[in-house]
Amino acid sequence: MLDIKWIRNHQDQVREAALQKGVECPLEELLEVEEKKRQLQHRVDQLRAERNRSTAKIAKYMAEKNRPEAEELKEQVRSWNISLAVDEEELGKYEERFKELMLTVPNLVSPQTPFGATDQDNVVVKVVGELPTFTFEPRDHMQIGEDLDIIDVPRGVKVAGSRNYYLKGMGLYLHRAVQQLAIDLLTDRGFTVMDVPLMVREDTLVNAAFFPAGKDQTYELDENKWLVGTSEGPLISYFANETVDLSHGPIQLAAASNCFRKEAGSAGRDVRGLYRVHQFAKVEQVIVCEDDPALADQMLDQITRNAEDILDLLELPYRIVAVCAGDMGAKNYKQYDIETWMPSRNAYGETHSSSSLLDFQARRSGLRYRDENGELRYCYTLNNTAVATPRILIPLLENHQQADGSIYIPAALRPYMRGLAAIPGN
Repeated sequence: MLDIKWIRNHQDQVREAALQKGVECPLEELLEVEEKKRQLQHRVDQLRAERNRSTAKIAKYMAEKNRPEAEELKEQVRSWNISLAVDEEELGKYEERFKELMLTVPNLVSPQTPFGATDQDNVVVKVVGELPTFTFEPRDHMQIGEDLDIIDVPRGVKVAGSRNYYLKGMGLYLHRAVQQLAIDLLTDRGFTVMDVPLMVREDTLVNAAFFPAGKDQTYELDENKWLVGTSEGPLISYFANETVDLSHGPIQLAAASNCFRKEAGSAGRDVRGLYRVHQFAKVEQVIVCEDDPALADQMLDQITRNAEDILDLLELPYRIVAVCAGDMGAKNYKQYDIETWMPSRNAYGETHSSSSLLDFQARRSGLRYRDENGELRYCYTLNNTAVATPRILIPLLENHQQADGSIYIPAALRPYMRGLAAIPGN
């Protein structure tokens, strides 16, 4: 959320951000509603003040037994109360509409963000690792999973519907191993690791700027509860409406959690295998820091580097792309995606994402800190996918397959894989 005063004084920049991101933002209506709200608030405040002063006078007249003056003022107060009730009801409607419209305003776009409309316009900024060459006919991850009996999609579909799966044996071990590798790396780098609620209230997802736009991707439960699509929401809301202490540096949080997404609008896309599924697991990084743009850039580099280091430990080739404005979420100010090489696609596929939001989430969440002068300021927030599985299993299985049908296990994963150096072929 942006500050309304800033919006009023920088309307062209807001319109440009909405245009670049392809977001519908009724800015004119917002400003009209805000003006009317301010006028009504002023009138309500004046009426309340007049009523309070008159009420005090009535008490004084009654104490002095000046009944005629008291009755006259009582009649005036009754009249004000009628007007006040009408104005307060109208003010409530304008306040509600104002809140709705404020949620449509996107975050700004950083000067470093490429211009473009789709992921085809993203710009490659870094390429790491050599692409594998095979002396045999390579299999895709689904064929590998079936041959080794570690992935079962047909039974997942039978039990839970499309885009569901079972992981079995070493498939489960790989799934959990990459998570634990990420958790250990982040713990060693000073992150506080959490297990977070997966069912959250709607305001949690509004505060984290996933709603209202992301409702079509989110599973709704009863009693105003929603299943999270990432632990970013509950991590940000952990400090909602609090003043945090940043005197010792940025707060570094991480969570390992299951995640759930409807994948609405993706019919026909990536229907085979584990690339686009309804239930998955992520290890997420979240940073809360001072409102310093240079520090935010430094933190963005740091959390992206953490994800890169995990991919290096997994011995996988990848590249980093600067995400263009049109492919970037409405809440993001700057975004990088990490794409890992997937032989079966003969292309890089997105496996990680890093985002800087400046104070956009913090304003929604009421997340503040005191600066060196004791003044309250909104924090900056950032987030990154340290690892997401089972999607990461696609490049793991496909890049590390060997001629005898076995799967090479990177050294960093072996402590979490019962010491195995390879998953034997069948």
